[in-house]
Amino acid sequence: MTDRRSMPVPEGLEGERLDSALARLFGLSRSRAAELVERGHVLVDGAGVAKADRVRAGSWLDVELPAPPGPVQLAPEVVEGMTVVHDDADIVVVDKPVGVAAHPSPGWSGPTVIGGLAGAGFTVSTSGSVERQGVVHRLDVGTSGLMVVAKSERAYTLLKRQFRDRTVDKIYHALVQGHPDPTRGTVDAPIDRHPGQDYRWAVVAGGRPSVTHYDTLEAFAAASLLEVRLETGRTHQIRVHMSALQHPCVGDLSYGADPALAARLGLTRQWLHAVRLGFDHPGTAERVSFSSAYPADLQHALEVLAVLSR
Repeated sequence: MTDRRSMPVPEGLEGERLDSALARLFGLSRSRAAELVERGHVLVDGAGVAKADRVRAGSWLDVELPAPPGPVQLAPEVVEGMTVVHDDADIVVVDKPVGVAAHPSPGWSGPTVIGGLAGAGFTVSTSGSVERQGVVHRLDVGTSGLMVVAKSERAYTLLKRQFRDRTVDKIYHALVQGHPDPTRGTVDAPIDRHPGQDYRWAVVAGGRPSVTHYDTLEAFAAASLLEVRLETGRTHQIRVHMSALQHPCVGDLSYGADPALAARLGLTRQWLHAVRLGFDHPGTAERVSFSSAYPADLQHALEVLAVLSR
């Protein structure tokens, strides 16, 4: 069975990519929305379209949605290296290791935070699209550090609102190539999918507003350790913005990092870690903050870099 929907594009979605607009309208993941477009289940003003096409307010959407799925049957799993930093009736905060996705998704067969929580006996909120219930924000597979997951429905609503209103403190440390000039600054540049490589993102005119603040903590001979605060939370935002400054994260080969430097430091992923996370607790309204130490591979890279800089 399918669910057929017909409606005009709301004014608030003017200029959005079609897959993004569908995701927001119907609570789908963006990859699921793109799949519907690619399979011909979406028409705009009666014509077939591409997932990257921009929608116009008032255009008529005809969408054939799959039947609503039943409850998600997560495969409980043991996620090595994932630790619980905090747990109460409303939230669970985890320290996510590298190589772990936030939630299940098409094409990903590796471990997930949600699967790991299920394996550890946690029950999370059922709010959100079917494959990411309880997830209010994400970290890349190749990025380690702090994530909060909602356990109650109220927590999901209140945390999503805080992320939307940009009141959450999201602090990362990033080791980037070279020495940014100025040493402290803000990158305000829109981000969208890379026009030629769908797996990457890029600074693109007309993309979604994206703001990154950075400050240099320590300068080495070949790289700089930055503290980064995200005002927005786009996919790959830090990686894209640092690459746009010509200072990609060390080890981030997808965004132009030097493979020779990564090899010298023993890195097999980008040097990027979510070190602090602060927000108003959805149960008590008190401000809470959590922190995470560097994992072994990132700490080792810093130690090697310090020796090379003498």
